[in-house]
Formats: sequence, structure tokens, C-alpha cells
Amino acid sequence: MTNTVSDFAARLGQTLKGMVKIALNPAPPTISKVKNAESEPLIILANGPSLRKVIDEHADSLSRSRTLAVNFAACAPEFFTLKPDYYVLADPHFFRATADENVSRLLANLSAVSWPMRLIVDRRYRRLLDKAVTLPQNVRVETFIGNGVEGFGLFENLAYGSGHAMPRPRNVLIPSIMAGMMLGYKTIYICGADHSWMQDLHVTDDNEVVSGMNHFYKESQSEVKRSKNEYRGYRLHQILLSYYTAFLSYHKIERYARRRGIDIFNATSGSYIDAFRRRQIPNL
Repeated sequence: MTNTVSDFAARLGQTLKGMVKIALNPAPPTISKVKNAESEPLIILANGPSLRKVIDEHADSLSRSRTLAVNFAACAPEFFTLKPDYYVLADPHFFRATADENVSRLLANLSAVSWPMRLIVDRRYRRLLDKAVTLPQNVRVETFIGNGVEGFGLFENLAYGSGHAMPRPRNVLIPSIMAGMMLGYKTIYICGADHSWMQDLHVTDDNEVVSGMNHFYKESQSEVKRSKNEYRGYRLHQILLSYYTAFLSYHKIERYARRRGIDIFNATSGSYIDAFRRRQIPNL
């Protein structure tokens, strides 16, 4: 009985907190549905190391598919051959640190896109994006709302369905999947989502927590240094809590997607994500 009451109280508190978040940021997302999106799958290309093999073996098939890329993927040479239809940026670093050589390269490559592409960003950074880069007319900017909310199941379904909120977006894959659903896709495959950070997580003799964030492309030394500095000062329990939040968000996404009749498949070999059903992409 005690656990039931405490669980109810916790859910009630989360729901009320979520309602306040939405009330303080009532603007809707601007993501519009894609015509005939239900008839073909969307392939989300996360930047994990396993994506390297997928690209090497199936670049032609990927270039003919509906794909969504994220973060620093535009800095990789494959960006201009795969020509993703959608691109998601969620970290404020991409909009505020324009002096960073990696960010400068990213923005320069986005400004050189020669095919129709939708660039999807957190609404909070829309104005910063306009100041940071001049995009060609064929790149259409749309926004998502990065309110991370939890609570009663009915509240979550309504909040996620309206686009005013999503499961807590601890990494770019979470808003990418939510964006894919808002675009109207009924089948979504995820590649390159290794999420095997715990294999590289360790603590030095100076009690410094070190975590490796490997990607399918070769990191520049400046980006490696920046990533290490990002983690410096965090304690192990804080990093593990961040991991917990991300993996919990995937389970919330899966529950919501099933209620909407949307299939999400994890096509990443060896992925640590246990929320989505495993299935290889059919045309690969």
C-alpha cells in the first residue's frame, strides 16, 4: 500500500511539473508531415562506431533511402554522398561555439548542401542558428520542442502526441526518433546506436571519471579534448544517472510508438539499447 501511494504521488508530481514546463513554453513544433511517409521507412543514422561498417557495405542503398543524420555527421565526407533527407541538431554547442573548428566545419558543410533537406533543431536555438550560418534555400529549417516530461501514462501520450514535449532528451537520438514520428513515418530503423559507453567508462587513480565517446568517423584532436573537458568535474553517479535517463526515455518512446501503431526497430549490431525490437533493414 505504501509503495502504491508513493508511486502515485511521484507520478502526480512529475505530471504537474510537466504541465508547468509546457505552460511556460506553449509554442508548438514546426515539423510538418511528409507526404506518403507511411509507405517507406525512415533510417536514423546515429554516429556510433558500428555505422562505419553499414556505410562501407551499403552506401548506395542508404543514398536511395530516406535517412536522418545527426550532430557532427556533416563533417564526415560521406555526408555529401549519402545526402540525408533530415538532419537533427540538439546540443547548444552547435549554435554557441562557432569559434570551435569542428562546429565551423559542420556549419560550412550544412551551408553547402545542394539537395532538399530539412534541418530540425530545438526551438530554443532557432535564432542562434540564423546568426551562426546562412543556409541555402533548399535547406528547410523546422523546430522541435525539447521539453522533457514524465508522469501518468495518459499525460505522457497527450504531451508527446501534441509535440509540446518528449521523453527526457538526454541525447540527440531521442528527439530524432520523436521527429521521425512527427514527420509521419510509421516504420523507423536505427543504425549506429551502439550506446556502449559503459565499456569505456572508468575512474582514474585521481578519481577522475573518463568516458570514451567513439563515432563512425575519426575524431579531431580538438573534439577529443573538448569531449574530455565536458566530462571533467562530473562524478560517476551523475554520469550513470544520465545513462539511466536516456535508456528510460527509449522505453517511454517504445510504449508511445506502439500505441500510435508505429514500428521502431534497432538495426544496430551489439547495441546496448534494450527498448526496441531488433531487425535488420530489409533493403540492406
